[in-house]
Amino acid sequence: MWRLGGQPGCRATEVVILLQEFGPLLAAMILLLASSAFFSCSEAALFSLQADDRRTLKRGSASQRTASRLLNQPERLLMAILFWNLIINIVYFALASVISIHLQRQQRPTEAGLVALGSLLLIILCSEMVPKTVGVLMPRLVTRWIGLPLTTAVRAFEPLSPLFSALNLAAKRLLFPRFQAEPYLALTDLEQAITLSTADEELAAQERFALQNIVRLSDLRAEELMRPRKQYQSFAPPVSLDVLGGRPTRSGYILVTEPDNDEIVGAISLRHLPLVPRNHLEEFAQAVVYVPWCATVASVFDQLQTQQREVAAIINEFGETIGIVTLEDLLEDIFEDQTSRSARLLKTSSIRQLEDDLWQVTSITTLRRLGRHFNVDLPATKSMTVAGIVQELLGRIPVVGDQVHWHRFHFHVVAADELGSILVELRCVDPRQEQV
Repeated sequence: MWRLGGQPGCRATEVVILLQEFGPLLAAMILLLASSAFFSCSEAALFSLQADDRRTLKRGSASQRTASRLLNQPERLLMAILFWNLIINIVYFALASVISIHLQRQQRPTEAGLVALGSLLLIILCSEMVPKTVGVLMPRLVTRWIGLPLTTAVRAFEPLSPLFSALNLAAKRLLFPRFQAEPYLALTDLEQAITLSTADEELAAQERFALQNIVRLSDLRAEELMRPRKQYQSFAPPVSLDVLGGRPTRSGYILVTEPDNDEIVGAISLRHLPLVPRNHLEEFAQAVVYVPWCATVASVFDQLQTQQREVAAIINEFGETIGIVTLEDLLEDIFEDQTSRSARLLKTSSIRQLEDDLWQVTSITTLRRLGRHFNVDLPATKSMTVAGIVQELLGRIPVVGDQVHWHRFHFHVVAADELGSILVELRCVDPRQEQV
């Protein structure tokens, strides 16, 4: 009887004998190793993709687009991967056990032990460590090949999916009967995390400021941040650089409209002008995102990021474009201190103090900013801006000299045009003199 502990020639002969004796089983084990490696690599690659990677997949090959769709149901995908990987590993170790038991019965304990140890090391190295490392380091490359076979595996698992979902839910209720979903973190919790994460107080203050603005995006409506139609330029096709007259646009974009109306359909950032020809710029315009006036700024930001766009057209209930929001507007609102729509569009402060009890306020200053500046709770109204509340109280387009009282404020119109844009002087009045 040959032993692996003999001479090199003897060991080689023993290996040949093992291959002859257990060839089909070893071939099956190799195939199972490859299958396990596939699922391990797929799991690591798909769940390590960043947001930019996922957007790229949607425009990639058929296999990449398929992989991207699998991520729309991550729980089902993960259950399928873990299920098939578990089945494969069980069968793999069953075959390894068959070989080991057979060797034991032939009084070959050394070979049996080596087979058991070798099979364990092989599955750890070749089916777990190496594939997952490759998947994490090269997720985009991996997704070129895994989409179609992985979809087949997920579909084959679908009949069992309800059963495993029910078992998962039952296990949660049995093991963690009082478990509750984590609520949304409060702003104070996030601020504390920022404070603990850095010893630089100035940096922490800047991070808290940005965090407050990010949280505030879910309260702002799109019409509060948008550039109104009169505050941007748009051009009907064909569009050439000559229409700019050598001057940049106020919005930072060349906004392209439909040929027969002024509804915006595309935008070209001025940053990209060196990369496009002088004529027919509309062919290089990026499509805009359409959002309703009542959408939150957070949802506008999310759509711009998801669709990789830079401009959102704000539409009213009739489907008409009433303004735009650019990615630069959003980032400026998040990161710049004391930013306002008046500062961006009119190059002036939205609320400027003239005397101890006298302020100058622009027409597009939002009532939300007004209340925050004076630290007062304002009554509910359908108007969103100072110009809106003045027009609502007057019932007409304001003219110079008009005066109105609203809540704790007295408005005096000092400049106005025929389109309703105004500049007002504001005084705070005694609460006993409030008129609504």
